[in-house]
Amino acid sequence: MVLEEAAQGFAALGSEARLQVLLTLVRAGRSGLSVGDIQSRTSMAASTLAHHLKFLASAGLIRQEKDGRTVINQAQFEHLEALAGYILKECCADENGSAASDSARSAAND
Repeated sequence: MVLEEAAQGFAALGSEARLQVLLTLVRAGRSGLSVGDIQSRTSMAASTLAHHLKFLASAGLIRQEKDGRTVINQAQFEHLEALAGYILKECCADENGSAASDSARSAAND
């Protein structure tokens, strides 16, 4: 994942309403939910929900598939894991580098 793609994903999560929609889809699992099901679970107006779904889809966080006249929305778990991994891969990098430097300095002083 590149920085631009990560920034777009995190920006999509920067709205309380979009986060609520995404969490609703994550809870639903891989089968996803129709727009009507999401609307009933979030109590969001249809036009507002459509806007947020479009934003989440453009960021690659959800996928929308037509099933006849129904649009099924599914969380993109692999993309969500990659997004979390992108930020977590930096965990403690400076701390570990600092500890290695401290050890090297200590050995040099001995």
